[in-house]
Amino acid sequence: MKTLSFSCELSNGVHARPASHVEALCNQFSSDITWQNQRTGMSGNAKSVLSLIGTDTLLGDECLITIKGQDEDVAMEQLQRFLNNEFPHCDTPLQGNENGHHIDLMPLPRNFANLEVKHHQGRSVSQGVGRGTLSVMGAVSFDNLNDLPPVLALSDEKLQMKNGLELVIKSISIQLESAQCTESEVLKAHLSIVNDVEFQQTLTSHLTQSQSCANAIITTAQHFANMVKKSASQYMIERELDIRDVCYQLLQSIYGDERFASQTQLSEPTVCLAEDLTPSQFLELDKSLLKGLILTSGGSTSHTVILARSFAIPTIIGLDAKQLNESIGQPVIIDGHLGAVVTEITDPVERYYSQEQKIKDIVATRQAKYRDLAAKTHDGKAIEVAANIAHSVEARPAFEQGAESVGLFRTEMLYMDRSCAPDENELYNIFCQAIESAGGKPIIVRTIDIGGDKPVGYLNIPAESNPFLGYRAVRIYSEFIDLFKTQLRAILRASAHGNLKIMIPMISSMEEILWVKDVLSEVRQALRKEEVPFAERVPLGIMLEVPSVAFIIDQCCEEVDFFSIGSNDLTQYLMAVDRDNDKVTKHYNSLNPAFLRTLDHVVREVHRHGKWIGLCGELGAKGSVLPLLVGLSLDEISMSAPSIAATKERISKLDSRECRQLLNRAMDCRTIHEVEHVLAQFRMNQTQAPMVSKDCISLDRDLRSKEEVIKTLADNLFVTGRCRYPNKLADDLWAREDVFSTGLGFGFAIPHTKSEHIEQSAISVCRLAKPIEWGDEQAQFIIMLTLNKHAAGDQHMKIFSKLARKIMHADFRDRLMTASTAEQIETLLKQELELV
Repeated sequence: MKTLSFSCELSNGVHARPASHVEALCNQFSSDITWQNQRTGMSGNAKSVLSLIGTDTLLGDECLITIKGQDEDVAMEQLQRFLNNEFPHCDTPLQGNENGHHIDLMPLPRNFANLEVKHHQGRSVSQGVGRGTLSVMGAVSFDNLNDLPPVLALSDEKLQMKNGLELVIKSISIQLESAQCTESEVLKAHLSIVNDVEFQQTLTSHLTQSQSCANAIITTAQHFANMVKKSASQYMIERELDIRDVCYQLLQSIYGDERFASQTQLSEPTVCLAEDLTPSQFLELDKSLLKGLILTSGGSTSHTVILARSFAIPTIIGLDAKQLNESIGQPVIIDGHLGAVVTEITDPVERYYSQEQKIKDIVATRQAKYRDLAAKTHDGKAIEVAANIAHSVEARPAFEQGAESVGLFRTEMLYMDRSCAPDENELYNIFCQAIESAGGKPIIVRTIDIGGDKPVGYLNIPAESNPFLGYRAVRIYSEFIDLFKTQLRAILRASAHGNLKIMIPMISSMEEILWVKDVLSEVRQALRKEEVPFAERVPLGIMLEVPSVAFIIDQCCEEVDFFSIGSNDLTQYLMAVDRDNDKVTKHYNSLNPAFLRTLDHVVREVHRHGKWIGLCGELGAKGSVLPLLVGLSLDEISMSAPSIAATKERISKLDSRECRQLLNRAMDCRTIHEVEHVLAQFRMNQTQAPMVSKDCISLDRDLRSKEEVIKTLADNLFVTGRCRYPNKLADDLWAREDVFSTGLGFGFAIPHTKSEHIEQSAISVCRLAKPIEWGDEQAQFIIMLTLNKHAAGDQHMKIFSKLARKIMHADFRDRLMTASTAEQIETLLKQELELV
């Protein structure tokens, strides 16, 4: 007999996934192997996943393994090696800020908060608004399984059980062949459970003359569920889902889906509440009825969340399910913009979201005209607008939303949230799926950018004090050369079917470029020898994110085909700012003149050498900065797919020559504040819309509160192109209202603000059908004054004072109150305020 002791180093303890690794190893030996948790005293068969889970082994528990049998020496040696080298890395730690309930929540806009409706807030990971019945999903329930099938002869029941187990094993094995990443890991864990020795023995032991397979399966599920529930770990308790899932699959395999219908079937518009959903569970849901997703433990980078974004399903994480218990079975609204679940749908709430939908429809209709057009400036200058994606499932929705290409396929997601790296065929299939969606359009695949701030447990890369500057991306490739070559092989093989490009992240020197080209040449040569088809001319590019590259850009142009500026990292490296450090984030600003001059230099040099350059950082989707990017003459900008149509629309209204002049002025500035001022002046001069215009005047509106008025007028400024962030503009207006109410008496109110969120100063007018409360006054005629912060000067108070004086005169008030058209009010205000 051999024994060995060790301390459990797994953050989540021994649940289904790590237990399956232990079980797989131990089943290679004939010896009996027992696992004992010294803290609890509980022992289990190490060849059984469920037995191992039953020991309730948590982080830091001391464990004793006993091995007895003919091959105990070999088993001892291999188990010792496994526990030292592999066991600590066969599960990934939970991200505390995503799986706990201590998430920094964004402040709610005042127009919503002032409604004081019952709601719960989490963290939004997929935007949009949905409405449906709140239903618990994902956790299989045996509570309502009545009217079970009749009991057959014991021999027939045993045969049914045997055939059922074989069917489940076959079904999971088939799914595993095409499964990817997180889905694959879950399926492997489920396969371990259904193959588990103790699981099968327990099922058989419950089969008696008076017990059917159905009774035995339900009793077995309850037995193991009770065992898991005794754990001191909340994470372990939640793993009961795996056991229930497998047991329900077994019921379906024996008795059919008609008798035991899928519990993920939706019958009405539904907002699903789940601890978490596997990708396969999500894909089973009817998307026409799935109106929202609330994941109490899901992370923002899980594949289920990625799928939710690609299907435009509003999704929130980090909510405590207990908060929503009273609302289960009731209609709710999920707001993926605010990260809120509204559980009390009052009339003001209905009206709030009716207005939200109205604005969404207006903007969607307007932007749809640009979705399928190539992006061009008003003077005919083309600039490709591409999508950033992290998985092939995002490709089709991205192209449907108007992407002209994929400017960045972040492949690191394919390597995270799993216990081992994807193999070549899995990667090849993923890239082929993206190619199929692209329809010949180009896809830039960025090779793995892992390590540093993106840890991958199975690579055993030590944690670093400064991960952004550490051992990551191309810097790890030589140590993990097989990993890198596998990815290159998969990309090259897929290139035989479509237009792929390869891009290397974190390049900082010519040595790295030359080394990568040598490795790529080796991989190509190997594929040729194997007679594996691939495109001989696959463009090679690099990320321009390390400032050193800017100073050797001419030399880089001689070795690579294209460049893509990673604006996020280039900004932080150029300015020496850790963007995650709150103490220095004020220095992290891409409008710094030094940053703009760097961009201008690299774009000019790249074009001078006849090469292509794009930008794939978050900067690409910022409408306020877009004129500078157009001024740079970039060949492409890429962004998240929902921003594409809006960006194309904005580009169509810009003149590339004016944008170049703007960039020159911005680069001549000395401070970020000066650049912001120059940008604000440019936006204000773009349309030169009059301060008073009929498109900002509405008469006899059925608005019933101060909140509705401010929201409606701010939203209209957004629709008319005068404001980009209406909620922020409204918050500025409310900040003024908090100091003193702007009700003047006589049924008039003049809300007003100078704001950085208004791009075209405007006087908005709203005459209401009925008076409403406005502070201590009643108001029926609202004149809202919103002036650009950078251009207003003292104009703000001059107009306000003049308006206030005019309203003191009954004749002026009467003419406004009795005007029959918006044009009449427009003319009157222009004359009286001398704005003609």
